[in-house]
Amino acid sequence: MKKLIVRFASLYVFNVVVLLVIGWLTPARVGLHALWASVILTLAALLIKPLLNRAATSMSASSTKFVQYLAVFAVELIVWILTVWLSGVTAGNFWGWIIPPVILLIGWVVYDQIDDAVTHKAGELYDAAEAKISGSPASADTAAPPAPSPESSAATAAGRDELKDGLTPEQRRMLDELG
Repeated sequence: MKKLIVRFASLYVFNVVVLLVIGWLTPARVGLHALWASVILTLAALLIKPLLNRAATSMSASSTKFVQYLAVFAVELIVWILTVWLSGVTAGNFWGWIIPPVILLIGWVVYDQIDDAVTHKAGELYDAAEAKISGSPASADTAAPPAPSPESSAATAAGRDELKDGLTPEQRRMLDELG
């Protein structure tokens, strides 16, 4: 749940910035509607966009690159239409419908490049806020790890042995019997 909250929050802030850029560079009017439109855009990015991308890429997998790019643009256009329809954002003229999906696509490419760093930093902020609210230490790294039970330490040792050579205990025993 924490991972979903952190991802939502970081993507929400990034989408607010992208929507403000769209309002600044295009005929679309965003203004303070960027706050609500970003909720819609973030939900679309997390829930709807992966489904649309999967459908669009499967349909265009055997097609030319142009058709694949057109499919990705169509996904962004659908997300933009949903954002305009469900928020107070107005697209304005024809270019207010065409340019924002391109800016969204560029914005999400940038976000994809910095996603790990943003999510990590947002996770640290989330942990710090949670620690202040609950009064516990700020990170799990400062707390002493719990003492392992005898069963878990035997299982852990077996798992480590398997990782070393890739063999289970039965396979290792059979190999020892062979040679």
